Amino acid sequence: MTEQPETGATAPSPDKDPATGTQTTRAAAADNPADGSAGGGSFLQHFLHNLWAANTFTVTVLAIVLAMLIGAVLIIVSDPDVLATYGYLTSRPSDAVNSSWTAVSEAYANLFKGAVFDPAAISAWADGSGSWQAVFAPISETLTYTAPLVFTGLSVALAFRGGLFNIGAQGQATIGVILAALAGFLLPLPPVVHLVVAVLAGALGGAIWGFIPGFLKARTGAHEVINTIMLNYVAVYFLAWLVVQQGIQAEGRTDAISRSVDSSAQLPRLLGDDLRVHAGILLAVAVTWAVGWLLNRSTLGFELRAVGANPDAARTAGISVTRTYVLIMVIAGALAGLGGANMVVGTTAAALTPLVIAQIGFDGILVALLGRVQPWGVLLAALLFGALQAGGNRMQSYAGISLELVTVLQALIVIFIAAPALVKAIFRLRAARAARLQTSLAKGW
Repeated sequence: MTEQPETGATAPSPDKDPATGTQTTRAAAADNPADGSAGGGSFLQHFLHNLWAANTFTVTVLAIVLAMLIGAVLIIVSDPDVLATYGYLTSRPSDAVNSSWTAVSEAYANLFKGAVFDPAAISAWADGSGSWQAVFAPISETLTYTAPLVFTGLSVALAFRGGLFNIGAQGQATIGVILAALAGFLLPLPPVVHLVVAVLAGALGGAIWGFIPGFLKARTGAHEVINTIMLNYVAVYFLAWLVVQQGIQAEGRTDAISRSVDSSAQLPRLLGDDLRVHAGILLAVAVTWAVGWLLNRSTLGFELRAVGANPDAARTAGISVTRTYVLIMVIAGALAGLGGANMVVGTTAAALTPLVIAQIGFDGILVALLGRVQPWGVLLAALLFGALQAGGNRMQSYAGISLELVTVLQALIVIFIAAPALVKAIFRLRAARAARLQTSLAKGW
């Protein structure tokens, strides 16, 4: 006599896995949380599961959190008054805790107020005792610092996607700022035309300085890292020599400063003369879209990505690798040149000095890495770095924290971004889907 199953019991129906050919059951699949799709789970549960998976967004956010935590430790150990409270920690631990919290919270609060907005300024504007300019001043400073970093970050990211390591964004931006400034105070042109010519001159200068290592790479195989580093020095010392030459140096000055760029060659300010944010940030957004279109929608972008992925395979497919290398560096140089032009046709400076370019080329490398060498990721990374720079100025003025701490935070963020396995291990992140795990820093999200 055959034994019958109990009433109400339903045997799980077997399914064959098409990848492995093994028999599985729907019940087992529903109970298996490995794929983040547990049967009967709510949308919120699925969302939180996927959010905590080891994808690049989560790793990026947690890298910033780790950098802020280490920065908090540095704030504590660099404050002698706070350290003094740790001398009697066992007798009155509350003093150490309170003083540490006060120092860290004030520093980061001023960082936020200097980068985004100050609640006190909003309150003053609401009751009529303050101006609207004070409300928008922090975001104005953030966007002002962001604009040139977008261009140099895109320059480095584009070269990365093509398989080249462009260390020369600093030099390309330097030549760009030189030609933009020369066009700005040597050419007598009407306002709109003068601005366009100055901006294009900056892009041309960067393109020329990018063509040299690209041509050497394509024709002789010379490594672009060495060439671009050496060209950085050439550009910097050429700028230092140029600003003291007759006809370039400002009249009546004995220090190294050039004539000022004419007002007709300067980008318009977006929020009036009292705030520094200018139309360069709009140009940066437009160029970001253009680079994204170039990479993902154009034939040249396909060839660029193919050469970056595998030059030998691209050559076999009929793509000219040497031509692509030259084009990559020319376009990357033009982007960096636009970043340099922003420094004199914007509101950062109105004349050439040996330090007018600051470190936007080298910071562009960090921005490109943090943005995962994706155009819109670069824009967001530049916005973060611009906020850190703008907030760091207020943090130094109001909280007495060294501005170098901002540089430390930037470096820590990039270190953790470059070591995702460390972040995953610290926070014990679950593994993401296999397709996500295959992404690398050089190939983007």
